[in-house]
Amino acid sequence: MRRSAADARGWSTRPKPIFGRRSIAMLLLVTLVGGLFVSVAPQPAAASDPLAEAYAKQAALNASIAKSKAQIVSLTTSQGALSLRISSTQASLAQVVSNVSAVKAQIVGMVVDVAKAQASVDALNATIAGLDQQLADVQAEEQAKGQQLAARKAILAGRIRTAYDTDRTSLLETVLSSSDFTDVISEVGYQLDFAGQDKALAEQIVADQKVLTVIHQTVVSTRDQTSQLQTLATGQKAVVDRQLKDLAAANVQLLKLEARTRQLLQAQQAAYAKLAANKAQLKANLAAAAKAQKQIEALIRKLVLAQLQQGGIPSQYSGSLLWPMPGIVTQEFGCTGFWAEPPLGSCDHFHKGIDIANQMDTPIRAAGAGKVLFAGPSPFDTAWIVVIAHSTHLVSWYGHIDNSPGPAVKVGQYVYAGQVIAYEGMTGNTTGPHLHWAVQVDDTWVNPRLFL
Repeated sequence: MRRSAADARGWSTRPKPIFGRRSIAMLLLVTLVGGLFVSVAPQPAAASDPLAEAYAKQAALNASIAKSKAQIVSLTTSQGALSLRISSTQASLAQVVSNVSAVKAQIVGMVVDVAKAQASVDALNATIAGLDQQLADVQAEEQAKGQQLAARKAILAGRIRTAYDTDRTSLLETVLSSSDFTDVISEVGYQLDFAGQDKALAEQIVADQKVLTVIHQTVVSTRDQTSQLQTLATGQKAVVDRQLKDLAAANVQLLKLEARTRQLLQAQQAAYAKLAANKAQLKANLAAAAKAQKQIEALIRKLVLAQLQQGGIPSQYSGSLLWPMPGIVTQEFGCTGFWAEPPLGSCDHFHKGIDIANQMDTPIRAAGAGKVLFAGPSPFDTAWIVVIAHSTHLVSWYGHIDNSPGPAVKVGQYVYAGQVIAYEGMTGNTTGPHLHWAVQVDDTWVNPRLFL
């Protein structure tokens, strides 16, 4: 059998494409490189698209993180208010307590609020744990997607390299040298199919790269945000722990206060019972106390007028008054059922001030700046008192002070608010150690609380 001239020259009779594999490979390489540098547009594709799923997962995690941050802001605000309430209660326990039962109710309410804050912190930690798990899932997805992308790149690189290194005759030469047009059609179809497969693979790599970029952004953002949330949650937990500690200390202080209140009330009740046993003596004591009170009031009125003429005190008092002594309020200002108090106006028994009980010799301080009008024993009964004029219209009284060592100030002395002026005692007609604090405005007895 005779060989053709082409066979004699060692040429292959299989047709070659116009563009060899090297040309196709270079074309694919340009397509691949160009596709890999396309920027990732922040627009999700169709719902079934992996890119859309990556964007959806990113949005869901961001929404969960935003919700957790809002919870922390709300918790921080409520805990700040609760801390102020706890501090206020602690200060109240250390100063003047009007109603022990009310303070106890406040503490119980704050314990409930702290428990709610603890539950919120626990829920926040659970949310953060869930975010950590989702982060781990996204990181695993990122790793798998990266491996898949690397594998596809390796396949495409191998195919491009093979196509580039293979040297074949052009498609034109194949057409010219072929004796059967069927061979030409077969070869061209083979080359076009091969290029189409490589192009599809390159496009898939570009799409995978976009998805991987979104997944990586989600990993980085979620990791940072979760770390911040964990720090904030730890801080809130520290606040809750401190509040629990402060409330426990306040509760201990309250228990001591309750015990002290019971002792004071028991002592007062015993003294009341003793007085009530002799009604005739009680009546006489009440009349004597009322008379002595009128006499000392008249004396103080003269002293105020004298100061007004001398100009030794201001005409007006600017500011408020302070509690003169820490302790427990055992009797408020106004009408009372305590029959040892004299009548006033329409009240059968009227208390002209506020009684504050504490340990004997507790320091008593000036409720406001002013000039001492009187300091020492009353000339009309056995009570020791200090009276301070804050202005020509405002005067404060401090009764039943201790006579040993006596007042810490002298008549005519100017004092500043908070200055120690005497010590708690039980001089005069009293059932136990306490301070009787009273305030007069233009000779009228008023509730001291109006000036606090």
